Amino acid sequence: MRAHPIALGGLLVALAVVILLLGGALGIGTYAAPILALAILLPLHEEYGSKVALLAWIAVSILAFLFVPEVELSAIYAAFGWYPAAQPFFNRLPGKLLPLVAKLGIYTVETLLLYQGLLRFLGLTADLLESTRAFNILLFFTGAFIFLLADRMLSRFRIIWNVRFRERFFR
Repeated sequence: MRAHPIALGGLLVALAVVILLLGGALGIGTYAAPILALAILLPLHEEYGSKVALLAWIAVSILAFLFVPEVELSAIYAAFGWYPAAQPFFNRLPGKLLPLVAKLGIYTVETLLLYQGLLRFLGLTADLLESTRAFNILLFFTGAFIFLLADRMLSRFRIIWNVRFRERFFR
């Protein structure tokens, strides 16, 4: 194996972990930092394929759980970090409605599993959640909208990488 994929992977994994750390330290990056960390790892997928990108996701997830003090931020990245490697598959689905339904289905399943696990891990009771049902529903649909925006951003970032930046890094 050549050293270039390992060096680039290590650099991008470290940068993704730093972004997650900063998002946790600032307190406002719970949802934005995982999206930025996803975008940082896109060059690995574009240059070396899904296997390398998934290995980088696993590495960032482990390091995030070890070093990022905010558990929710780490869990969000771990739950959705595999998506950029699978995004081309969803984009190749026929029609316009089927990819959208598949992406929203993935978001729904991942979000429900993620927060069910977090609630059990943190020991919260159902009584607390009942009092904020309307807020939770609003948060769920806002998250779906943000997920679709992040999906669009990842698609655009792939294009920008291939058109503008790829030549600068890979000659």
